[in-house]
Amino acid sequence: MNIRQNSTNINWYPGHMEKTKRELKKIEPLIDFIIELVDARIPFSSKMRGIDDITKNKPHILVMTKKDLCDIEETKKWIDHYEKKNMQVCMMNLNDRNDFKELLSKIEEISSEVNEKRKAKGLKSKSLRGLVIGIPNVGKSTLINKLAGKSVAGVGNVPGFTKSLTWIKAGSTLLLDSPGILWPKFESEEIALNLAAMSAIRIEVLDEDSIAVHILKKLEAHYNDKLKMRYNLESLNDDYEYNYEIIGKRIGALEKGGGIDYTKVSLFIINDLKQENIKGITFDRY
Repeated sequence: MNIRQNSTNINWYPGHMEKTKRELKKIEPLIDFIIELVDARIPFSSKMRGIDDITKNKPHILVMTKKDLCDIEETKKWIDHYEKKNMQVCMMNLNDRNDFKELLSKIEEISSEVNEKRKAKGLKSKSLRGLVIGIPNVGKSTLINKLAGKSVAGVGNVPGFTKSLTWIKAGSTLLLDSPGILWPKFESEEIALNLAAMSAIRIEVLDEDSIAVHILKKLEAHYNDKLKMRYNLESLNDDYEYNYEIIGKRIGALEKGGGIDYTKVSLFIINDLKQENIKGITFDRY
């Protein structure tokens, strides 16, 4: 088995992401506030870089999705971090209606503030326009559908599913759905692997063995009980063939002749996160 090393200087940046950034800069004057979504399991790695160029310091609500999958105590440290940067933060399970109450309250506060300022200038009240933005596969379309009260935005579990800008009416607010946006170069291999582990980057872009090993290392470092329970490993051996043999035998990932199918093991580990078989984890540590 050969675990290949990744480089963060990879040529993967989809053209529609760059096009979206250009379009957003053009319509920036129309935007009243921002709803940015991040994955609560990777609150730092999934935070968009360069967003200030688009948002121009407009009111900013940071929604941490996948609350039901994260290590809440660890993620709360990141909430404190972002709130100190004057962001309003909501941690949400997008399938829980009660979690939307806090978000709706924050949107209403922003709407009241904007229209109070307009009233003071002798202007009529208006319906606010909000930009919904974030990395791929973090739940933007699901959020908009719930706010609108019906299915109005396409929902997919493949990174980059939304490909165009669309205005959607949600109550008295207009929301602009945007495709998932990433940046051309990551600051570290850790960030690239965190994003890949949480399905924000297609696994074809990186090496599936390296993504799977990254997941195992994170579990060993922070969630050893889950490593043992799910993969029958007390700890990781420096010989990753040994680790894969233990996992392969446990899940029946065998080739003809009885050898371990290493690719099948890697995909099994990656899909464990994608299919939400492992919960209560936060890979970004504050």
